[in-house]
Amino acid sequence: MTTLLQINSSLAGADAASTRLADRLIAGIVARTPSLVLVRRDLGREPLPHLDATRLAALARPVAERTPAEAAIAAAADAVLAELVAADQIVIAAPMYNFAAPSTLKSWFDHIARAGVTFRYTASGPEGLLAGKRAYLVTTRGGVHRDGPSDHLVPYVRTMLRFVGISDLTVVYAEGLALGAAPRDAALEHARAEIDSLAARRAA
Repeated sequence: MTTLLQINSSLAGADAASTRLADRLIAGIVARTPSLVLVRRDLGREPLPHLDATRLAALARPVAERTPAEAAIAAAADAVLAELVAADQIVIAAPMYNFAAPSTLKSWFDHIARAGVTFRYTASGPEGLLAGKRAYLVTTRGGVHRDGPSDHLVPYVRTMLRFVGISDLTVVYAEGLALGAAPRDAALEHARAEIDSLAARRAA
């Protein structure tokens, strides 16, 4: 049975352009894979706490040595990690905020980058342990930044996914959404057409 994990990171929730485009992609995949199990995590509505010294210590401490408070922290982090490990496909909806990924998405990556579980260090360098998964990134932005030095979102997401072993990444862009009604409509229509084609070609 195929499992698809949707990660939404917009502060605007279900009304966000990134969320709506990701929903469209998922609907196309689901239509062609009726048995697919869909798991959604909305980081805008339920943000993960950012890592601090307390949370980091809880995750690093051996299970038998954790305090009850540390055990609760670790259990919540493990639940997020388990969603990714169980997923065959991942759809990440991410608007660009101030030239980078939303901080909630950064926190999600901080929680799932776990030594010995999603990656390990070897004599030749780090090795990702989640190979074989397929990922999609649907990203929206007010300006136009694709492949330019001001885009710190896509390179970051690509790097983090590769770090945990996920190299099959397809990116869908919707840019210029703050440049007026016509450019916005054209960008969204282009993204929708790309998504429809993508869902038809790559549905599991």
